[in-house]
Amino acid sequence: MAYQPKPPAGWIKTNFTYYKHSGSWAWILHRITGLGLTAYIYVHIYALTSLTQGPKAFDDEMKLFSTPVFKVLEWLLFSLVLYHAFNGVRIVLVDWANGARYHKKILTVVYGLGVILFIGMGILMFSAHGSSIVASTK
Repeated sequence: MAYQPKPPAGWIKTNFTYYKHSGSWAWILHRITGLGLTAYIYVHIYALTSLTQGPKAFDDEMKLFSTPVFKVLEWLLFSLVLYHAFNGVRIVLVDWANGARYHKKILTVVYGLGVILFIGMGILMFSAHGSSIVASTK
C-alpha cells in the first residue's frame, strides 16, 4: 500500500498547532512590527495634513499629541522601530555574515539590547528630567 499523505487540516489549525521556536517568533514579530510601522506611516501622513489648514490647526493637533496617552503610544512606536531595526540587522548577520551558527545568541542580544533601550527611553520620556529635555528642544 502506497503512502497517502493526510490532507491539510486548514491554515489556522496548522499555524496554531505548529511548534514555534525562537526563530519562528522572531520572524512573526518582524512581520507584525513591519505591519505596525506601515500603518503608522499612513497615520503620520494623515496627521500632517493639518499643516494645510494653517498654523493654528497644526498647533492644536500638536497639543493633542503631547497628552499622556499619545506619549505612551509614541513609546510603543519606539518599541516597534527598535525591534524591527535590530532584528533586521540580525537577519543581515545571519544571511550574509555566516551568523546562522550564532542566530540564537544574536537574537538574545537583540532582545536584551531592545529591552534595555526601551526602558531607557521610557525613563527619558516620562521622568521630569526627560520631559524638560524634550521641552527645551522645541
